[in-house]
Amino acid sequence: MALTAEKSLKNPYLSQKAEILEIFQETEIEYTFRLESDFELNFGQFLEVSIPGYGEAPISVSNFTDQWLELTIREVGKLTDKIHNLETGDFLYLRGPYGNGFDFENYRDKNLIIAAGGTGLAPVRSLIEYANNNLDQLSDFEVLAGFKDAGSLLFERDINRWRQNFDVLLTVDKTCDIWGECVGLITEHIAELHLADIENTEVIVVGPPPMMKYSIIEFQKLGVPDDQIWVSYERKMHCGLGKCGHCKIEDNYVCIDGPVYNYAEVKEIRD
Repeated sequence: MALTAEKSLKNPYLSQKAEILEIFQETEIEYTFRLESDFELNFGQFLEVSIPGYGEAPISVSNFTDQWLELTIREVGKLTDKIHNLETGDFLYLRGPYGNGFDFENYRDKNLIIAAGGTGLAPVRSLIEYANNNLDQLSDFEVLAGFKDAGSLLFERDINRWRQNFDVLLTVDKTCDIWGECVGLITEHIAELHLADIENTEVIVVGPPPMMKYSIIEFQKLGVPDDQIWVSYERKMHCGLGKCGHCKIEDNYVCIDGPVYNYAEVKEIRD
């Protein structure tokens, strides 16, 4: 039987074996793996994922229940190549969870806007799922998701469901062949938003660093204060324990102090 999350965290170096229950192909190079799990998780946290002999990498949890979790993994190297060759019934090794996450209490009864670029949709997917099932806990909810092109679209099956309950704006950089969606960078569409109640609005921005930088600027232009903007910085994380120093920015360890931050507290940090 798998160890509980509480037991695994008594030894932060200990991995537990998790069976792959289902595999979903998202794109040509990105797959979502559903694994057995009894981890106690929060939206936006990450796990260290490994296969003996192939290495270890930090991966955001893209969805979870009390019985399973999902990891959306891009094929980019030795470890992830091996993972992509696994099948249902095979095993991955997990340790964690690590980092802080998105505290839903910060958004309760607020107008919540999530702006996600590319694979940045993965770490906020579980939060979106929770909001989708609990819309009565928000005043309003909207998601903006930007992708390079139609072939890089993630979670299409989820987006179709979400759109039955709240607004999801999809934009692609190059072509406009997904459901007749918008073309252009996500920042262009943030600029077109009409925010009627700024004081009651909270914004989450997740994605590649340039996308995050310029998306935040656009929200600031609309009058959103820095302390109502939340970000997830997932750059250069490695060990998850603040030991290796890869993710250290000034005196801040992203794997421990983040990856989720209130922007007002970290806007002076430079990667």
